[in-house]
Amino acid sequence: MAGIKRKNKHRLKIFGMALIGVGLLLIGLAAWVFLPKPDASGSPNREEISAIPAIAAYKAPELSLTDLDGSPVSLSDFVGQVVLVNNWATWCPPCKAEMPTLQAYYEDYRDQGFTIVAIEAGDSPEAIAEFVDQYGLTFPVWPDLEQKALDAFRNPNLPNSAVIDRHGAVRYVWTGTISRDVLEEYITPLVEE
Repeated sequence: MAGIKRKNKHRLKIFGMALIGVGLLLIGLAAWVFLPKPDASGSPNREEISAIPAIAAYKAPELSLTDLDGSPVSLSDFVGQVVLVNNWATWCPPCKAEMPTLQAYYEDYRDQGFTIVAIEAGDSPEAIAEFVDQYGLTFPVWPDLEQKALDAFRNPNLPNSAVIDRHGAVRYVWTGTISRDVLEEYITPLVEE
C-alpha cells in the first residue's frame, strides 16, 4: 500500500512539473509572437509599440487653465477644431518619447484645423518652459499644477490623450505612447472631415 502511494506521489510530481514546463513554453511562445522585434541595431522598433485609441462618445469636459505666459485658456477656445489633448509630465519617459511624434503630426496638420493641447501634470511653469524649448514644441502647452485635466478626463495615468472633434465631442481616448501610423489611421480622418 505504501509503495502505491509513493508511486502515485511520484507520478503527480512528474505531471505537475510537466504542466509547469508546458506553461513556460507557452509564455515564451507568446512573448516571441507579441513582443516587438528588434531592428537592425538590436533595439525594439518603437513604431511598433503604440497605444490603440478606444472609441469614445461624450461631451468634452469644461477645462480652463492658464498657459505658460499666465494667460487664461480653455478647451472651449478650440471649438471648430480637432483637438488632441495630451496629459503628460516632464519626468515621464513615455511622455518624452512621444513628443517628437506629436510635434511632427501637429506641424503636418495644424493648417487644417488641428491642434494639440499638451497639459503638463504638476511641474512648475519654468520647468515646463525649459522642456518646451528643449523639444522644440510649437503647440499650446498648459501647466496644470492641480492636475485638473487628469480629473476632468478621469484618467490618472501618463501619458494619456483624448481627441475632441470639431463639435466638442470626445471621439477617442488612450493611455500610453502613440505612433505616427496610429495617429494617421484614427485622427487624420477626423481632421479631413
